[in-house]
Amino acid sequence: MTEPGFSVVGGAAVRAALAGRHAAVVEVIERAYLTHARGESVNPPSYFLRFPDRPSSRIIALPASVGGDEAVDGIKWISSFPGNIEHGLPRASAVLILNDPATGYPYACLESSIISATRTAASAALAADRLSRGARPRRVTFVGTGLIARYIHEFLAATGWEFDEVGVFDLRTEFASAFLDAIGADPERSVVHPDAESALRAADLVILATTAAAPHVVDPAWFAHNPLVLNVSLRDLSPEVILAAHNVLDDVEHCLKADTSPHLAEQHTGSREFVDGVLADVLRGDLVLERDRPVVFSPFGLGVLDLAVGRFVYEHAVASGQAVAVPDFFHELSRY
Repeated sequence: MTEPGFSVVGGAAVRAALAGRHAAVVEVIERAYLTHARGESVNPPSYFLRFPDRPSSRIIALPASVGGDEAVDGIKWISSFPGNIEHGLPRASAVLILNDPATGYPYACLESSIISATRTAASAALAADRLSRGARPRRVTFVGTGLIARYIHEFLAATGWEFDEVGVFDLRTEFASAFLDAIGADPERSVVHPDAESALRAADLVILATTAAAPHVVDPAWFAHNPLVLNVSLRDLSPEVILAAHNVLDDVEHCLKADTSPHLAEQHTGSREFVDGVLADVLRGDLVLERDRPVVFSPFGLGVLDLAVGRFVYEHAVASGQAVAVPDFFHELSRY
């Protein structure tokens, strides 16, 4: 058996490993979803570390195991400190540990805020493609204009999406304008909306990427034009909005907890009948949705996706010589 080694892959190397590989990463995400749906993964509940003196902040542990041909075990440790944005820092920071399925030894530590944002964006791009009923939507609105929204736009653009109009709404108008500048939006085909209602009514594809802790979108009439809604931030929509839509989750048990919008709908009705299925059902062709209602995709965010992308990044970082080996990291390798 090969002696265990350990490497560190920093943020610049992670970004380099992912650069220009958007379509390949979306394929990695699709395979991970299908592997999970076949029962060839382990994805326990996420564990939340909360702070009584900092109630808006948390650190989350996402342990998981991916089987099949791309097997890897590990854990993501990701913090969410919304106050960071007041100091010009992203809300989230993270590391990812990869473990060898044969020995259990960890073999890499990767900067993972980029991996986490990438897997979220790739999942959103995959869902947008597969849940579009007919032609791809041409009018998009981003509600919440932080790093996740920027990554989702990047993945949409890199996988062939083109928009006649890009709308944005953020509680901070300066963030909305900065987002449009960051993505290079055409001023003649972009708009900063004054409120959520006008933003949602104007879009065929809605991307919710806020830090909202409770529903603030409560009127199903705002979705009367039956758009596709990527409910990435999970808590923006009221039960009434959820119940008036077709609902696709990434994993039923994971999503129906922690007071997500679908979880609130379950509590409201005492039933899960409003859930049409999971994304893997759509990927396999087992679920086809009609155009009679909006479609809401609610991804809780599975650790298996982080591991799948992390393994992809690690392999490219090693191949390019950008994984930094830590000699003698495991000092005691003899039982006696």
